[in-house]
Amino acid sequence: MDTTLDDIEFLVSSDHRVGVLESLTDGPRDRNDLRTETGASSPTLSRILTDFQDRYWIERSEKTYQLTDLGEFVADQFEEFRDSMTYQRQLREVWPWLPHEIDGFSVDSFADVVVSQPGPGYPYKPIERLTELITTTKTMRGFGMALLKSGNLEPFFDQIRSGLECNYIYPTTVLEELILWDEETVVEMAARPNYTVLLHDELPLDDRCGICLFDDRVSICCYDPTTGTLQSLVDTGSDEMRTWAESYYERFRDEARPLDDTVDLRSDESLH
Repeated sequence: MDTTLDDIEFLVSSDHRVGVLESLTDGPRDRNDLRTETGASSPTLSRILTDFQDRYWIERSEKTYQLTDLGEFVADQFEEFRDSMTYQRQLREVWPWLPHEIDGFSVDSFADVVVSQPGPGYPYKPIERLTELITTTKTMRGFGMALLKSGNLEPFFDQIRSGLECNYIYPTTVLEELILWDEETVVEMAARPNYTVLLHDELPLDDRCGICLFDDRVSICCYDPTTGTLQSLVDTGSDEMRTWAESYYERFRDEARPLDDTVDLRSDESLH
């Protein structure tokens, strides 16, 4: 076996080894500290410390152990790899509905990711997460199928009434559904200066996802295009994802057409 793989297997095959490495990341520890923090027995801990010293990952100073520069490098890289694997585990469950066909979309852009999915007997987690994002931001921009559920629409329009600055690019079919949901509210809100409604007939994947930019988060609503069922809400604080989402938002905004203030929204013809 490749010696690099040997080192990887050596570390990840033991929860106690990982625990010792993590404990020492926080600073020097003596044996009692390490036994308490990892739950390792004395013989197990002795073997781990010897193995780590043989690899020059740790050094001993009197009764305490601490990471060497090499050990800190291993700990940092392991933490980064584990975080990446955590993200991929979360994302692979919703991968079929994410906009990965769009240029520039990359798993590398995800950080601090939250994946909210309907659970057995309780399908409201994505709706509740989106409501949380809507009600804790001062600005909101977006495009696509992000706002279709009544559980989100009511707090969304309440926030518009309270001054939320929102610019949203709707597929025509989505705006039609909003009017069917509550025509009077949609007409009233569309007349407010803090709510800009734009229309776009050729948004990519407009039957599969909607993207929103909040003050400090970017969210992607994922729908199953065959059933229209909300599959998940994925949101992240990643600067890279914000840059990607903003570039497409600005492009679609430039291509979109505004609602004509003189046109009655109650007329279906105004949307075409």
